[in-house]
Amino acid sequence: MIDNKSVKFGTFAGVFTPSILTIFGVIMFMRANFVTGDAGIINALIILALAQFITFLTTFSVGAISTNMQIEGGGAYYMVSRVLGAEFGGAIGIALFLAQVISITFYLLGFTEAITLAFPATANYFMYIGLAAAIILFAIARIGADWAIKTQYVIMAVLFTSIFIYLVGAGQHFSVETFKLNLSPLDPTKGGTPFWSLFAIYFPSVTGFIAGINMSGDLEDPGKNMLRGTIYSLLVASSVYGLQILLYGGAFPREELIKHPFEVMKNNALFGAGFMVIAGVCAATLSSALGRFVGAPRVLQAIARDEILPFLGPFAKGKGKNNEPVNGLYFCIIATIIMLCIGGNGSGGKFLNSVAGIMGMFFLYTFGLLNLAAFVELYTANPSYRPRFKHFHWSFALLGTILSFGSAILTDPKQALIAFAVLCVLIWYLRRRDMNASFGDARRGYLYSRIRKALFALQSFHDDDRNWRPSILVLSGDPNKRSSLVTYAERLNAGKGMVTLANVLKGSLQELHDKRDEAMKQLLDFLETNNMKAFPHVVIGDTLQDGVRTLLRGTAYTPIRPNILACGWTATSEKLSDYLTFLREATMLNINQVIIHDGGNPIPEKAKRIDLWWRGHENGPLMMLLAYLLMHSPEYSNSRLIVKRFMKNNDGFAEAEKELKQLIDEARMDAEIEIVVSEDSFAETLHKSSSDACCVFLGFELPNDENSEKWHESYKTMLKNMPTSILVHSVVPRNYLW
Repeated sequence: MIDNKSVKFGTFAGVFTPSILTIFGVIMFMRANFVTGDAGIINALIILALAQFITFLTTFSVGAISTNMQIEGGGAYYMVSRVLGAEFGGAIGIALFLAQVISITFYLLGFTEAITLAFPATANYFMYIGLAAAIILFAIARIGADWAIKTQYVIMAVLFTSIFIYLVGAGQHFSVETFKLNLSPLDPTKGGTPFWSLFAIYFPSVTGFIAGINMSGDLEDPGKNMLRGTIYSLLVASSVYGLQILLYGGAFPREELIKHPFEVMKNNALFGAGFMVIAGVCAATLSSALGRFVGAPRVLQAIARDEILPFLGPFAKGKGKNNEPVNGLYFCIIATIIMLCIGGNGSGGKFLNSVAGIMGMFFLYTFGLLNLAAFVELYTANPSYRPRFKHFHWSFALLGTILSFGSAILTDPKQALIAFAVLCVLIWYLRRRDMNASFGDARRGYLYSRIRKALFALQSFHDDDRNWRPSILVLSGDPNKRSSLVTYAERLNAGKGMVTLANVLKGSLQELHDKRDEAMKQLLDFLETNNMKAFPHVVIGDTLQDGVRTLLRGTAYTPIRPNILACGWTATSEKLSDYLTFLREATMLNINQVIIHDGGNPIPEKAKRIDLWWRGHENGPLMMLLAYLLMHSPEYSNSRLIVKRFMKNNDGFAEAEKELKQLIDEARMDAEIEIVVSEDSFAETLHKSSSDACCVFLGFELPNDENSEKWHESYKTMLKNMPTSILVHSVVPRNYLW
């Protein structure tokens, strides 16, 4: 954590100053007039309006997020990660950091280009001028953010004086005729640049407001400071850029604006003070680069502190009372030197434009995700969403998201797709990592909101047989001791419905509330270890019967309530009464029952066969559907299903065979039929016919109290030495084979 005695900045020093000085950067002096001349006054104003509209929408989104939570260091990264999660935050944080590192080079190239244009004799030292400027700015940033802010006050005074001089100088040459000639864009046949290419060049001029947001960890009141400081800086910037388009578009010929965008400012300055324009461009570009030197390492430090990527650990450390991100700063200067050596060969123009395009793409995605984060926050309507900034509507955030991503695609589809692919790879990688970072982000609220609406919508639909899906409540206890029961329950679900593993702890709540947490963890660990998709549930009851009763009654309250109770076969008759009691209660609640007799899992190499003994339409349709689902599990794929029927003699054989064929045809299932005629008992016939199967389906009916023991002994005899057998009791009269 940052030392409580560290220096904290207010709205003007911490947000407005770094924002406005970064906005008034290289584009203003080196590219704004070029865009005005090429695009024409009308299109240039449209470009400015669209760029500023995106930034204003993003600012509103920042205001909604930042006034709804405690903001720490990291700026946009911090806000996105706390709303959309560590994966999205980490991906956009890395992209944002890289964009700002690139922008340092961008501003230094602009500074060096201005120097060489003002003093042609320095052209041979293009790269060295840039490197010297980078090292000086690095030294200022290394001293600390407070010194950087103080330096920017001096720079701001020079910059605003320069702006006044070049705007008034252009106003002295204003001509209505020239204004009219420059209204429309340059003819494409004469070398005119496409609208979206010009937008890509111009857009970085408005991205500077992120510099103030990057200072979030160093502000007195981040929510209020960021919102006010950013809005003030954007209003001032919009006014100045708009005046520049109007005045220079009406003062100078198009060709001069395109070929000499900087010289036209210098040569026509008020009182001939061209040196102040040179001072202004130097101040603007250097202050912008300094703002990135201060802000970018703070983004990297915030990412490293959250342990998003383990190899970023060294960048989490800070030094001094202000916890300065020194290691990140060293990374920035090294990267800047490398890029200056690549692009600082005096070519300036083309490289500057290409860098501007790349940088703008990263920022557009950052703005898009900031707006998306605000939209998700508002859409989820979590009770915790209570922003102090009230002038916000979800449509602002949605429009900001669409405009940001849409502008990226329209500006340069190839670069947009590459940037999108990079973000997707980063998100995919971060999702696969077992991250410790958990921010309580809004995704859970978003999913909850969607699920809530879906449940109410689902409740309004008629519960039709065609749409039936299994929702299985498994009395698993400790699943490690009943793995076969749990495994078969999941296989019967086949990914079509839901499975809930339930453990009943016998005793009082006062005595066992701590053990409930242990039992829940046991279930969660089992699910994770076995890569099983199921919900864990632990209840406490005075007896097993009370616990099961709680499960049956307590979970039956939604359109996706359990419709199948799955439990293991009880081999002893000691607790038969309780066993049959909760089966009967499930029947009263219209919950089907599946009893699984563990006969082991199928041998992987062995050809698999499922035997289903058809004894009528009471349980048969549900057995058929469950057998079909079982066949779609990986362990039973490509297995044979044989529908069998037991008969004492051949009377009615043809009719029974015809009935089964018709059944399979109507069920649209790949199955074989077999009529087993035998004078032996069903139990003996079952053992002879199905003992070599992998799984056997049998129906059952619940006995009354007088016949309980007899019923238990009968099935105990049938199940002895048999493979895994699934006993099915269907209590809801419905056509499962629709």
